[in-house]
Amino acid sequence: MQRLLALVERLTRAQRQELVDKLKAQTSALASVEVLEAAGSQARVCPHCASHRVVRNSMANGLQRYKCRGCNKTFNALTGTPLARLRQKGKWLEQTPALADGLKVHRAADFLGVAPSTAFRLRHRFLSQPGNVKPGRLAGVAEMDETYFLASYKGRKVIGRPARRRGGRAANRGLSREQIPVLVARDRSGVTTDFVLTDTRKVALMTLPKPLLPVYAVVCSDGTGSISYAGKELGLEHQAVLGL
Repeated sequence: MQRLLALVERLTRAQRQELVDKLKAQTSALASVEVLEAAGSQARVCPHCASHRVVRNSMANGLQRYKCRGCNKTFNALTGTPLARLRQKGKWLEQTPALADGLKVHRAADFLGVAPSTAFRLRHRFLSQPGNVKPGRLAGVAEMDETYFLASYKGRKVIGRPARRRGGRAANRGLSREQIPVLVARDRSGVTTDFVLTDTRKVALMTLPKPLLPVYAVVCSDGTGSISYAGKELGLEHQAVLGL
């Protein structure tokens, strides 16, 4: 250790800064690994066959690997997640404030000290999972309303219609098959969820939000027949609020 410290004194300012950056990245990578291991330490399940017969099976890239006695496959804490095979572990924890502050790709790249392509890849990996997370319960007063989004086929080679080029306008005025209906629900504590409706029938409105609403919930809407009907059929109190 003393020899290493003696060598540090011979380094130039640029070399010392490079050493400091390297040590910070290593420390942050270890912290990221600790967070990942702690998150899945309570109930380890095989991501391949959902078996609980899991044992430790050496280390790789700083992560504990496991082996399933049911299917004989190995995995780690990241297997089957958007972070699997993602590098730059030392930047993962720093990605959190970059996302929270809404930094653009190039500003996030400067903040993280990586290339813009790397910052772009990190952002999309980290944002792919929260989109699938839905709240398990709405409480008290729950406000519901339907909104419509224009169907987008961006990135697809075959879309079944002529391309719109620029501009987000539908070919037909008003509501049509080009509009995708979405039910948005939110309670007074700020818990928000949404459902893409395959159709706008009353049955669909009754089925999707039912597991989230307790029997004492009060449903508020703009008074449209579909939501009020669904609330009554579910045995919930419904209040029409003008201007919602």
